Amino acid sequence: QVQLAESGGGLVQAGDSLKLSCIFSGRTSDYYAIGWFRQAPGKAREFVGCINSSGYTSEYAESMEGRLTISRDNAKNTVYLEMRGLTPEDTGVYYCAADRTMILRRDADVYDYWGQGTQVTVAS
Repeated sequence: QVQLAESGGGLVQAGDSLKLSCIFSGRTSDYYAIGWFRQAPGKAREFVGCINSSGYTSEYAESMEGRLTISRDNAKNTVYLEMRGLTPEDTGVYYCAADRTMILRRDADVYDYWGQGTQVTVAS
């Protein structure tokens, strides 16, 4: 069992940067890849990015690549999602999720555990 909790969301202005945190816990949580997803009002949940268990490899959604950095500190059981150049289209609930795998995957359905999400609102 892995527990995840997101934090760092809030109301920001267009063009701002924001850094979200995902604290994970559980007996084998260090072995899980962590993914970030978001869901805008009235839209399906979409992949944002993910990072492997060691923190050495990450992938990003093509639509957002260049504006994102995902990092991981296993000593703190935390994964970070840094977003830059935010636009109102980035508004939504951001979730982190855990996937027990050695490969990076973008399909939300394969992720085993989810946090409750943190709201990000970008004002124009």
